[in-house]
Amino acid sequence: MTKAPRDVERIYSTADVVAKLRRLADALETESSFRIQIAGERFRVPGRAQFSVEHERGDGEEEIEFQLKWKLDGTDESEEEGESVV
Repeated sequence: MTKAPRDVERIYSTADVVAKLRRLADALETESSFRIQIAGERFRVPGRAQFSVEHERGDGEEEIEFQLKWKLDGTDESEEEGESVV
């Protein structure tokens, strides 16, 4: 089943961001997948996801984005036993 396109941005508390980044760092370090919930939707980020950092400047503001990107292969939505969601 194909999901509808989605482009959301959410503001989270510092504690929530710290928890998400800590789990992300652990997953990146071990090259393993993890589940995350963003704006009410849960999904699995595979260990093969590519990580990038982007910096933008303009109109009196600056922005840093941490981005994970991966191609869907049909197995990305499978649940892994004991995998917690952040």
